[in-house]
Amino acid sequence: MIGAVYHFKLNIDWKLIQMISEIDRFDANWTAIERKEGQSLKELKSMATVRSVGASNRIEGNRMSDDEVDELLQHLDLTKLTDRDAQEVVGYYEVMDLVSASYQDIHLTESNLKSLHHRLLRYSDKDQWHKGDYKQHNNAVEASFADGSKQIIFQTTEAGFATDNAMRAMLAWYQSETEVHALIKTAAFVYEFLSIHPFQDGNGRLSRLISTLLMLQTGYKWIEYVSFEHEIEHRKTEYYQVLRSCQAQRPNEDLTAWIRFFLHCLRNIQQQLLQKLHQSGIETQLSPKERAIYFLIQSRPNIQSSEMADKLNMPLPTVKRLLSDLTKKDLITKQGIGRGVSYVVN
Repeated sequence: MIGAVYHFKLNIDWKLIQMISEIDRFDANWTAIERKEGQSLKELKSMATVRSVGASNRIEGNRMSDDEVDELLQHLDLTKLTDRDAQEVVGYYEVMDLVSASYQDIHLTESNLKSLHHRLLRYSDKDQWHKGDYKQHNNAVEASFADGSKQIIFQTTEAGFATDNAMRAMLAWYQSETEVHALIKTAAFVYEFLSIHPFQDGNGRLSRLISTLLMLQTGYKWIEYVSFEHEIEHRKTEYYQVLRSCQAQRPNEDLTAWIRFFLHCLRNIQQQLLQKLHQSGIETQLSPKERAIYFLIQSRPNIQSSEMADKLNMPLPTVKRLLSDLTKKDLITKQGIGRGVSYVVN
């Protein structure tokens, strides 16, 4: 069945309905899970935050690893933010923290979107001239690659009145729409935001923060405990391909491919969250030192025993004994031989 969402076409078939049902079925059980897994969720949220901040910035060309992001945020000194990558990471982290703490009070308005953009780029020296304001020059959606090169994915709405009008129309639609399912509505809003690309820079990062904001506002609170941004980073090529394929039909494009991609990402991270919660149940049976090693391997796959000993300030013989115990319990796997031995979580 061909339906309509905003000014987009959408093929509503059983596959799409099934994905929404699976996501919502999990969501219906979330309150009970939240009560049961209090402490585990705090640890998962901390890990997800680091992964999300790192991934969302790397999608746009940032070079900081998750370890570097974690180190920066744990020993944050705002007076020493001279590096562009670090400036972007801290800005993203602060907006993410604001969204988490105050999502119920952040109404979807032009003023609030501009305020979030201003906060996102507040530490970025190169962005001082345009932060918090709509773009003054035409821009494009670009894919950034590890070698520093960029590729234009599609052109966006022209700067000036065209962007002003498109943003007001999009926000008016979102605020008045009551029949479209919340997940489809969120996915469509994010797509249109990216298509307009209303700010000079930072649109991709802000779109992912908006995704979390809208998910939280519509009741999908589990989104904070797993990284949507990391899933997008993992599927970055597909992400740009889907955007380009839909944009090629603009205006009045068929948004089915994008909606399916968005929902599939959500379903994947739900499954990852369930797996992590299952692991946390096992982890309650571990000693404090075993838990410390397990969590370190989980956040740093292929880490070696000597590095674990350094990071955890633990004698190397103790680390090796605990690694042997965790391996026997089938919680971790040893990879490689000799000095190249490392460990991953099963």
